[in-house]
Amino acid sequence: MGSKKEWFTTSVPNVFFEADTSVGKMKNQLWNASEEEIDQILEEYGIPSPSELGVAGTYIQNTPRAEQIEKRKKNDLVFIPLGCTENHGMHANTGLDTFMVTQILEGVRRYTKKQGRECNLTFTPLNFAGHPYHHIGMPGTVIMPHEVVQETLIYTMLGLWNDGYRKIIIVNNHGDDWMLEAALQEFCKRYQLPGIFRIVEWHRAVREFFFVTDKKNSLETDFIHADEAETSVGLLMFKDMINMDYVQDAWGRPLLPDGHIDKSVDPFRRPSKWQEAEGHAAIERAATPEGIVGAPSKATADKAKRPIAAILKYLTLLHDEILDTFPAGTVPKVEDITLRTSAEMAPFLQEPLSPGWKSIDELPRIGVWEKL
Repeated sequence: MGSKKEWFTTSVPNVFFEADTSVGKMKNQLWNASEEEIDQILEEYGIPSPSELGVAGTYIQNTPRAEQIEKRKKNDLVFIPLGCTENHGMHANTGLDTFMVTQILEGVRRYTKKQGRECNLTFTPLNFAGHPYHHIGMPGTVIMPHEVVQETLIYTMLGLWNDGYRKIIIVNNHGDDWMLEAALQEFCKRYQLPGIFRIVEWHRAVREFFFVTDKKNSLETDFIHADEAETSVGLLMFKDMINMDYVQDAWGRPLLPDGHIDKSVDPFRRPSKWQEAEGHAAIERAATPEGIVGAPSKATADKAKRPIAAILKYLTLLHDEILDTFPAGTVPKVEDITLRTSAEMAPFLQEPLSPGWKSIDELPRIGVWEKL
């Protein structure tokens, strides 16, 4: 029998953290941090900073390959940022999700570089993404089919693994988790490759910091879409892409009684996540053609500071615990996480293009997925 679970509790009934895990301890520390301590964390990560998508040496794709290989030999963990192109109201940019997640990860890269083991970033493979049905028909929102999203992500992961990136962390900033989860599971079933593979929907990962509370600079409205929460992050991270002169507030139109379907980060622990239902509320085109569900007029940069500090610290913790357990060049034992053998996988796990190395294009498929 295990010992009784211990918790850090707070003055907010629906906010509590595990007292016996590093994640819970980290969150509790961030919850209780002063405004000055939060500012110090953001400064350590260089937040805010201009986008680094065009800055040499920051992403795999804008770094000379010889230099990138040396980075990867020290740290074979790669973050894949996933955004979208989506109507977020007249005041915000349609690439808000993409810039949000890339600039968060750029902060993590800067921080890990100072620690002596710089993580790897790849350009987003999904600047155009999948969407829930209720976004249908919205101008400014580009909706990709499920199959496009899934196969794009599977082959992105495959190509990165083949290049030596064996710890792949997908960081999602958009509401198409069910497609991404299907892609990750299909990737593992189809290829059975040893490694660490993870999806982090970053808002949910630090959901407590998006709850409405009585804390200073708390959000005043529940996080939904293109609202106070997302606009606040935009104002903190890339304020020049936000123009509050055009801001409007708009609210959805429910068609059934409330209480069954939760908001974006599940603050009420209701029976269903928002993506598990349709028809209970009018679609966006009919109810909120403004592209907004919430009150972006209440947004301020300060309201985003604690949530951003929390996700920076969480992703760093995840990064560190993975690398501390499986240093660069190592993976979990092949037989522990696949139906393959260590002997079979040995040439595929060598340094790419070294003597005896084999590409995944030479790897036989096994099991019921061998013909896929």
